Amino acid sequence: MKFLTLAACALLSTTSLAASYPITGNTVNCRSGPGTSYGVKKSYKKGQNVSITCQTSGTSVNGNSIWDKTSDGCYVADYYVKTGKNGYVTSKCGGGSSGGSSDSHCKKVNAAGINLIAQWEGFVASPKPDPIGLPTVGYGHLCKQKNCAEVKYKFPLSKTTAKQLLNDDLPTYTACLAKVLNSKVKLNDNQWAALTSWTFNNGCGNVATSTLVKRLNKGENPNTVASEELPKWRLAGGRVLQGLVNRRKAEIKLFKTASSKQAYPKCQ
Repeated sequence: MKFLTLAACALLSTTSLAASYPITGNTVNCRSGPGTSYGVKKSYKKGQNVSITCQTSGTSVNGNSIWDKTSDGCYVADYYVKTGKNGYVTSKCGGGSSGGSSDSHCKKVNAAGINLIAQWEGFVASPKPDPIGLPTVGYGHLCKQKNCAEVKYKFPLSKTTAKQLLNDDLPTYTACLAKVLNSKVKLNDNQWAALTSWTFNNGCGNVATSTLVKRLNKGENPNTVASEELPKWRLAGGRVLQGLVNRRKAEIKLFKTASSKQAYPKCQ
């Protein structure tokens, strides 16, 4: 009897490490990383049970920024998983990242960064395709649902609500930037804002595999890295866009603007 009891306890313990929960959305994408800008690896249907191996923070979906890593090795927004709790139900994901003190970085950017992003994204009051055909609204918000139904602000947006939407979006991009930088990288608020603008423009997946990030993590001079690497990111839809050329120049200028206020790895 004692042996059976111990075996049963072990089984329960193992099950709790990867508990199963039902999907609540009709078709929910499971992505290569904890955010909507990562590639889709597979999809789950409503009512399908998924096993959660760990949880982490990422893109906020309807106010929930938790993402669940499933036994399939991909990430699904916790908003669409019926765990029975609003918070974490298992351990945080800890492996596979070269990131530094992820929760200590500045979640948003300074005014110079906000203005730079707004300037180059341009203001769109109601959802419409961007220059390469992707539906956007506000200052570069990429629609995740038909007609941008996930946006909580009324259309047409004002410039004020568009700025609020931009501020809502930015923690996703600062989080994925922090996730791929190691803790030896030191960035002030202008450098952080410039790299967040670049990340916002190009997506977390592209940034994670970039030479720019690799060079920063190797300890190379940040100003040199930014000056040499940012100009390479000038393509959209396979062609050079002058707007991207100009945006990269603006990001480099902001990046090289001196500041004593640290933003990464710890926010001051």
